[in-house]
Amino acid sequence: MQALKRLPGLGYRSAEKVALHLIVENPKANTGLIDCLTQAAEVLGPCNTCGNLAEDQLCSLCASEERDSSQLCIVEGVTDLFAMERAGIFRGLYHVLHGKLAPVRGVGPENLNLRSLEKRLEAGMVKEVILALGNDMEGEATCHYLNQEIFAGREIELTRIGFGLPSGGGVTYADEVTLRSALDGRKSM
Repeated sequence: MQALKRLPGLGYRSAEKVALHLIVENPKANTGLIDCLTQAAEVLGPCNTCGNLAEDQLCSLCASEERDSSQLCIVEGVTDLFAMERAGIFRGLYHVLHGKLAPVRGVGPENLNLRSLEKRLEAGMVKEVILALGNDMEGEATCHYLNQEIFAGREIELTRIGFGLPSGGGVTYADEVTLRSALDGRKSM
C-alpha cells in the first residue's frame, strides 16, 4: 500500500483497495500487470525530439508526415499531450516540457525539456507556437519565461490557450469541448 500511495492520484483508501484487489481478490492478475510494467519500463523512453513517450528515438507523432510541422503546441506533461490528442483538435506537433517552473519546489529552467525545444526552433520549421499550459501561477510563470527567454527575437507567432480552461486548472482533465474552446480562443502574447 505504501508503494501504491506514492503513485499520482492514489490516496490511502485507493491504494488500500488496489493492494487488496491484487493480493486477495485477483492474485493471478499480478503476473500480467508485472509483465506489462516491466516491458513498458524497458521499451518506452522519451522521444528525442518532443519528449513524448516513444518506443524508438522518435514518437509516432514526430515521425508522422501527416502532422503540420509549422505548428508546435507546448504542454506540461505527456498526459496533457494525450488529452489534446483524444480531443482530436490539433494536427501540429507537440513539445513536452516535463514540468513547469516552480522555484519554491526547486524546479528551474534547467529542469525542463528546453534544449530540444531550442533546437527545434533553430531549425526554422516552426511558424506558430501554442502554449497549452495550465492557468495557475506556475503555468503563468513558465509562459512568461518562455516568452522572454526562448521566443524573444524570434519571428514566430506565439499564442496561448486560456479561455475555456478554469483558473487553476490544467489541460489533462479538460473535456474535448473545453479544449476546443481554449485552442480556438488562443491569443497572441
